[in-house]
Amino acid sequence: MSRPVALTAAELKRHPLPKVRGGDKDRHGQILIIGGSREVPGSPLLAAHGAMRAGAGKLQLAAPDEIAVPLGIAMPEAMVIGLKSARDGGFARRSVKNLTECASSADAIVAGPGMTANAAAERMARELCALGKPVVLDAAMLHALPDADDEARDARIRPILLPHSGEMASLLGCSEGEVEADPLGCGRRCAKRYGAIVLVKGVQSHVVMPGGGAWKYRGGGPGLGVSGSGDVLAGIVGGLLARGAAPLTALLWAVWLHGEAGARLGKKVGAVGYLARELPGEVPALLA
Repeated sequence: MSRPVALTAAELKRHPLPKVRGGDKDRHGQILIIGGSREVPGSPLLAAHGAMRAGAGKLQLAAPDEIAVPLGIAMPEAMVIGLKSARDGGFARRSVKNLTECASSADAIVAGPGMTANAAAERMARELCALGKPVVLDAAMLHALPDADDEARDARIRPILLPHSGEMASLLGCSEGEVEADPLGCGRRCAKRYGAIVLVKGVQSHVVMPGGGAWKYRGGGPGLGVSGSGDVLAGIVGGLLARGAAPLTALLWAVWLHGEAGARLGKKVGAVGYLARELPGEVPALLA
């Protein structure tokens, strides 16, 4: 199988983003971010900042009702949809129908940041894959996906999966050690099993297609290994999808933008010690 292609600014020229269309927010795309829980209420907020800084036009946040109002205050650009909370602080199972209805009108969906891995997440994974929309699955949604692998493979638009080593182990039913020993090989197995475009996160990140084609990103720096960094990345991917980028194009650009934002902050702030919430602010200049 061929070696991964280096993911650089030069390589991105082969995967151009859609041109910005007019000044109306509807022409820049609508994104729905589904996430949050009692224990991790801020994750969808980080994803939202990533999405908007990547150029999405309209933002909806769907969250358990007990955290919905604080999210709306923290992100005044968003329309916030509060849905029934479960006892564990995540989404109640009966909220999935409403979530699916909201998702049907979005141009792109990001699901998982800060969510609780419960029965609602398991049902949601199936429903979102079957919608025929561009969808990014992260965190709790990845632990739910093994029971929805048929729906993922049958999806009209390939889903994008963003696992770290623990989540990849869950997706493949193997150990984290196996993933860390062969991240590219595990990424290829995962992409084939789920018919998805997969990002294998790590010091060197790999983007993998179901047919085995792959890209490797070597940049970023150690400062990206911080709480919330993955939520920002998920939001950037979703924002580019909302703008009309194809799933592979959106993921390649998002990985590069996220990494280069970390590199810029590393020079301004220090190799470590910057916050995930600072990453989105670097994205517009990188896009320009």
